Amino acid sequence: MVKKHRWKILFHKSSPPPPSSPIPAEFLCPLSGTIMADPVIVASGHTFERNCVLACVSLSFVPILPAGAAADFSAVIPNIALKSAILNWCRLQHVEPPKSIEFHSAEKIVRNLIHRFPATELERTVKPPADRSSCTPPTIRPSCYSSCSSCETEISSPNLSEEEEIVVKLENPQIHEQEEALNTLRRLTRTREETRLRLCTPRLLSSLKSLIASNHPSLQANAAAAVVNLSLEKQNKVKIVRSGIIPPLIDVLHGEFLESKDHAAGALFSLSLADENKTAIGVLGALQPLLHSLRSESVRTRNDAALALYHLSSVQINQAKLIKLGAVRNLLNMVKSGHMLSRAMLILRNLAANAEGRTAMLEGGAVKCFVALLSDGKLESPAGRDRCLAAVYWLSRGGLRFKALAKEAAAEEVLMKLEKTGSKVAGRILEALREKVEFDEKDEEEVNWVELLGLEEDGV
Repeated sequence: MVKKHRWKILFHKSSPPPPSSPIPAEFLCPLSGTIMADPVIVASGHTFERNCVLACVSLSFVPILPAGAAADFSAVIPNIALKSAILNWCRLQHVEPPKSIEFHSAEKIVRNLIHRFPATELERTVKPPADRSSCTPPTIRPSCYSSCSSCETEISSPNLSEEEEIVVKLENPQIHEQEEALNTLRRLTRTREETRLRLCTPRLLSSLKSLIASNHPSLQANAAAAVVNLSLEKQNKVKIVRSGIIPPLIDVLHGEFLESKDHAAGALFSLSLADENKTAIGVLGALQPLLHSLRSESVRTRNDAALALYHLSSVQINQAKLIKLGAVRNLLNMVKSGHMLSRAMLILRNLAANAEGRTAMLEGGAVKCFVALLSDGKLESPAGRDRCLAAVYWLSRGGLRFKALAKEAAAEEVLMKLEKTGSKVAGRILEALREKVEFDEKDEEEVNWVELLGLEEDGV
């Protein structure tokens, strides 16, 4: 009988092979003990991972290296040669290139060093990680760990980029450091266009987003104000919205700090000027708090909220959302009471261009209200009159129902007077009342809405 042999085949998961040669000590950051992804040379000649340097500056920490020399962070220069050498070594050793340490991780590393070595001790040796035995252990000594501004001035790096210096302070846990950075940022971005473009980076916007969500009134207000300044540049508007800053701005509108609300409404108005942002701002939930802000006790918040709604309501999807939120009823009540009459008419004009908006306005008594405004002379300016006429023009597409309501409100007589003053829109509405007029896109193109709505006059 032939004996059968059973063969057991074992399958092992493959894993990246370890480096065939020790990691060169100069590739390792003396603070983190890991291979550097973004090595920088500081003024004292030492090389560190960039975010470790920024963390040391942020926490006012100066390490003492093995030879007894203190690291000098007054200048930071990318170590391009070393970075290239590290990448070549990784390629030859078939290992993945190192990834940069996040700033918060670097800050944690430095904090651990500070706690391990109190300021009263002059020198201690920090053991490197077990798998980094080839790295010469550095000697670390806290030189200054104080929240006082004088210490910060001594160790802050004048040669760090403008953005880095501001972000380091924005990310500092000390409130007075954050306030100082926000004040600097507001001052720099108030008038300088090139500075607004240069400083509008993902990292800085991320820091501002966190501070807008702060419970500290001053931080919240100044962070929102900085966003307003940055948003003045057209190139920044989409970038700011994509950074995720809209939700915290909306939360501010729901909050209790009046100055913060002023700046949040201003930021939403400025960002809504970019066509690419309008749908996103509406989808993220800004419409309802902006509507609520029309009743704010702050004139500035009311005006900016109204202008934001005017621009957002030019998009069909936002028109539908506003109509569902009951905006037509609220805005008509504002018009009837005379509260923010001109601003409310701007938004109603846009909503009247929507079929559902027209229905809601016809049901809400808009025709009678608008005709009364045109006949009583309550409108503040010729531009206000033309905005009202523009809304009535859109309502005239309501067919027989509009004609019945217009007749009840004695609209024809009022429109005839306006036509004699040269109003082409009044003439078009009269045509709709007297004849069976079919409206099409050509009718809309022939009306100069920019001129009629007084956009250049009001700077909207």
